[in-house]
Amino acid sequence: MAAKSVVTVNEYGKIELRLKEIMDKKKMTRNYLARATNTRFEVINKWYNNEVEKMDLDILARICYVLDCKPSSLIKYEDNK
Repeated sequence: MAAKSVVTVNEYGKIELRLKEIMDKKKMTRNYLARATNTRFEVINKWYNNEVEKMDLDILARICYVLDCKPSSLIKYEDNK
């Protein structure tokens, strides 16, 4: 099997966060989640608005714990095929 490599940014797809969907279904505010996860509002806001550039696995674990969900519920990968 030939190894894949990244030639241009648009070739490999993107990661989409679904925190907003989950929180909206649970009628949970960003302020509440920030307090419950002991995380700054600005950090939760970036996750909520799908603006995270680098994933912090500790934050992901806290969010999953409070929302009682798996990481796969929060993260979606879409390739550009």
